[in-house]
Parts: sequence; structure tokens; C-alpha cells
Amino acid sequence: MGRYGFASALVGLALAFGSMTPTAARAEEVGCVTTAWKLLGANHRVCVEAFDDPKIPGVACHLSQARTGGVSGSLGFAEDPSRFSIACRQVGPITMPEKLRDNEEVFTADTSILFKETRVVRMFDKKRNTLVYLSYSTKMVDGSPMNAVSSVPIMPWRQ
Repeated sequence: MGRYGFASALVGLALAFGSMTPTAARAEEVGCVTTAWKLLGANHRVCVEAFDDPKIPGVACHLSQARTGGVSGSLGFAEDPSRFSIACRQVGPITMPEKLRDNEEVFTADTSILFKETRVVRMFDKKRNTLVYLSYSTKMVDGSPMNAVSSVPIMPWRQ
């Protein structure tokens, strides 16, 4: 392969596999706070996004993530740090589907220009009748141990 042959083959594979993943929830930005002021480019920030579980009506999650500023962050070339937090809650009556896949991905956000994402996976703890949401960071070569967890007990909803 030529100088860029292997790299472009990897990018092609990533795009092909990325387009085959099931549709995850779309997030709405709730707001951001500045954590460090930058002279050039955007400030470093922590932003909060909200999304509803696409398969389980009645559950919403809020995910906070660090966002890199500066010139590279403004241009989209910076890699956001793997620092985040998640809180999921029952916001209405929960309707459980007949079948629920184990470790189903419910949300994905890119955190660098190539190969790094924050993902949220839903698990079901049958013994405790609780939905568990795990957020973690992925990287093609070396994943991150950073993670956060939130749980939603399935309870009757009272108006």
C-alpha cells in the first residue's frame, strides 16, 4: 500500500461499520459552562445534553461531557477528554418492549475527529427490575477506563 493506503483503508472500514450500527438517540444540548478561558478559539467547556431512550418510553438521560476549546477545538481537530457523567431518570410511564437486547447502545457522540466516541449502553437488571445505563469512552487503538453509571428502577407512574 502507498503512503496513505492503510490509513484510508481504516477510515473506509470505520465509515462502513459506522453506517451499519443501529440508530441511537439524538441529544439536545441543555447548556454549557466555561471551565477555562482561551485567548484564541473557543473556551474549554462542560456541556450537558439530554436524550430519551429510543426503545423505552418514559426514560430520559442527561450526559455531561468535557469539550476541548482553543484553536484546534474550534476547528474540530481536538480530542475531547474522556470525562463525563450520566444521570437517567423515569420521566413518564415506562413501557418495556417484549424483547430487550443485552447491552444495547442507546447513544453515541464523537469526541475526536477519528475513532473516539462516548457511548451509552443500556442493560437490564432483571433481579432488581432496574434499567442500568453505562457511559464509557472508546478509542480504536486504546480504549479508556473512564465510565459512569446510572440506574432507573421500573416503577408505576403516578400522574
